[in-house]
Amino acid sequence: MLDINVVIVNYKMRSDIERCLSGLLADLEESRLKAAVQVMDNSKNVDGVKELIKTKYPSVYYYDCGGNIGFGKAQNIGLKRVEAKFYLPLNPDIVFPARKMALRRLVDYLENNPQVGVVAPKLFNSDGSLQYSCCRFPLFLDQIARRLELNRCFSYFQKRVDYYLMKDFNHQDSVPVDWVIGSFMLIRQEAALKVGFFDERFFMYFEDCDLCRRMWRSGWEVHYVAEVALIHGHRRDSAQFNPLFSLLANPVARIHLKSWWQYFRKWGIKKEHFGI
Repeated sequence: MLDINVVIVNYKMRSDIERCLSGLLADLEESRLKAAVQVMDNSKNVDGVKELIKTKYPSVYYYDCGGNIGFGKAQNIGLKRVEAKFYLPLNPDIVFPARKMALRRLVDYLENNPQVGVVAPKLFNSDGSLQYSCCRFPLFLDQIARRLELNRCFSYFQKRVDYYLMKDFNHQDSVPVDWVIGSFMLIRQEAALKVGFFDERFFMYFEDCDLCRRMWRSGWEVHYVAEVALIHGHRRDSAQFNPLFSLLANPVARIHLKSWWQYFRKWGIKKEHFGI
């Protein structure tokens, strides 16, 4: 059996795909891990990623999804296609530092901690600043405050958003966390078989939080592994406009809002979500 099944979903990100694959394949070779690497294309090859993979990365499998079918659904096609000991949904804008053997260290962490179903590394932004990539489970009011940027105007909401983003945590320790963002999630096969992969009702956003919540509910822990660090470009397409105007002008913001509502419909809204 393969060690890792890596699945990358592309949507018009050819240059990111090229950089990511180069770093990923080098890390896999250094880590001495047997892997399947797949690129699921949600953009009908408009960026020429198919030709890039064929000529430069012949070992990588390319799959045309026939259009934008959503992040979770595209991921699931690739994740279910190849059996492996571990599964890695990976964003195209992840950068692997050279000669760090990130994947080997994360695999070793999972093998040494059999109660853990999902691990994720520390992430940095492109400018070198820390990215808040592990969070507490969201509360209804906090998500409204963050979307409308009320935290920039009111200290009450700022404290709530900071707590959600775990800014009170030093990010120097490897610890259990509620959930990690889906740009890099290394998942144990046994946990995936019990819990499943992504809920395809989420077109994009919140599918990662939902998966981690299902992991915890099924008895599997989710861990943030601080000693392994990667870079994540983290292009926030849902936050490119004025917060109120974006709900009308930015389709990605509307997708985010829809997924937010689907998440709370699924998991429920409680009075503590409003600070009561």
